[in-house]
Amino acid sequence: MNTRRLDGLVAATYTPLDDVGTVDSTIVGSMVEHLLGRGINGLYVCGSTGEGMSLTSHERKIIAEAYVKATAGRVPVIVQVGHNSLAEARQLATHAQEIGADMISATCPSYFKVGTVAGLVDCMTEVASGAPDLPFYYYHIPALTGSALDVVEFLRQAGDRIPNLSGLKYTDTKLYEFQECLELDDGRFDIVWGCDEMLLGALATGTRAAIGSTYNIAAPLYQQIIMAFNDRNLDDARRLQSLSVKMIRTLNHLPFHPAMKAVLSMQGVNVGRCRLPQGGLSRSDVSKLQAELNAIGFFEWSNASAYEAE
Repeated sequence: MNTRRLDGLVAATYTPLDDVGTVDSTIVGSMVEHLLGRGINGLYVCGSTGEGMSLTSHERKIIAEAYVKATAGRVPVIVQVGHNSLAEARQLATHAQEIGADMISATCPSYFKVGTVAGLVDCMTEVASGAPDLPFYYYHIPALTGSALDVVEFLRQAGDRIPNLSGLKYTDTKLYEFQECLELDDGRFDIVWGCDEMLLGALATGTRAAIGSTYNIAAPLYQQIIMAFNDRNLDDARRLQSLSVKMIRTLNHLPFHPAMKAVLSMQGVNVGRCRLPQGGLSRSDVSKLQAELNAIGFFEWSNASAYEAE
């Protein structure tokens, strides 16, 4: 089993849809080149950003295969396989292994809530067993799954039950808990940060990698945050992180993922609208968003060739 750890910025990729909401895998290649051209270090496919929970299992397989093929081994591809049906999740995991994905990840079932850490371990054991040759990352995102179980205890128990458990995608804001996960068993697990607005705090806590939505549109900004932190230029790192917060606050004036897809279109990668219940933006909303992003200088500092730290 590949045991390499994630490093740098991993983009949580979007799923391209056409005008009637059908998955359009022909756009995936241009999306991959857009991301790799901006220095992205990995791709996280069919997660929350990729509307995995709004796609059929067949569609998820199409998108996963398209991303693996287009990436061609240049960076790791992590396929998110979580599903309310554990049988479906396990089949998606098996498919990810068959198509040559580098890693898998999974949310827990969220309709019928997982009530105990032991129950969560049981669920993730079943999912991970579908791809025994791939590293497995549990996707901890309590805001969407409703599961706020102790993830430190999950790692303790799951480490003995899931042979291919590599770590967590940690999408929460509790840096103290994140630090506990990082330090557990002398750093045994690969704990990957998942809150873009708090990347600087996670770097200070010890993260080596982060998975996020806004890395699709502003990777150069986050690379500058990492560079400033590594150079111990904390004033500049804080200033840059503040730009991220302003950007995300602006995006959140509208439904977030439809707004993100609109920005990608502005940057030349048309990935369509979101599926219901998220939907898309009206033309007036797109114009409003573009004006607000212009006002904060987004289109200058999100451009890899134009952005320079002040």
